[in-house]
Amino acid sequence: MRIFKNPDWIKEFEYPYESFDQIPQKVFDEINEGLDKIQSPTPKVSIIITAWNEETNIIRSVGSLSKLKTKIPFEIILINNNSSDRTQDTMDRLHVKNFFQGKQGWGPARQMGQEKALGEYILLADADCLYPDCWLDEMVNVLVKPGVVAVYGRYSFISEPGFPRWQLSILETFKDIIAEVRQIKRPYLNTYGLSMGYVKKYGLEAGFVNNNFRGNDGRLAYDLMAYGKIKQVRSNKSRVWTGPRTLQKDGSLSNALKKRILREVKRFSIYFHTHVKYHAPKD
Repeated sequence: MRIFKNPDWIKEFEYPYESFDQIPQKVFDEINEGLDKIQSPTPKVSIIITAWNEETNIIRSVGSLSKLKTKIPFEIILINNNSSDRTQDTMDRLHVKNFFQGKQGWGPARQMGQEKALGEYILLADADCLYPDCWLDEMVNVLVKPGVVAVYGRYSFISEPGFPRWQLSILETFKDIIAEVRQIKRPYLNTYGLSMGYVKKYGLEAGFVNNNFRGNDGRLAYDLMAYGKIKQVRSNKSRVWTGPRTLQKDGSLSNALKKRILREVKRFSIYFHTHVKYHAPKD
């Protein structure tokens, strides 16, 4: 984990563009050159990214994935989840498969993605995250182990003014400790779509919830436990990096940390009991 500064490799993808019109063709050309070299027509792994109004963020995410270092054949699939901005225009300029899902929600979008996927394994990624070049290998190395049906990785926040890296590392350490506790009895609570993988065969059998609600990835992971184990990918070098906008909703980093500590203290004891029925809505 980086304590005092962001990793140097993310600088390449910190594009300053605020709209599709500002993205120069040379940026698309550079990303597409990488995509053409590393994607396979017969993938073992399908990386699925769903996007809603991410016309500029999506080039950062896909740009980082275009630098993956792996010998595992893979493809990238983008799902435009009924965006009202120019996300579709950005997708169309990238050399990846893309599809439109008009039904709003992560569940319907990811369900379409896995139905379109050619790979034996699915990796979920987010449009507003950056992925290190070892991410695919580290995730798949755990996913292919006997008895494993799903995996999830760790993530860190990109520091910004008001959110210094050293303070973010404290929050992340707390988050990692809670994840270890959850892993004992309720690992599905640790699965987030920004860094998650699973066996497609069982993902199709379980299916995503086709309602628009947060936590559909946790619901899928819960259902996947009927087919095998959920494992954590503890490799720090494969951490996914994302902006602190979820923390910014709490006003400050101290407020965000306080809120999360209080929430976990209240429910800490339940993590030591076998999981109960998942109560998320389902069609």
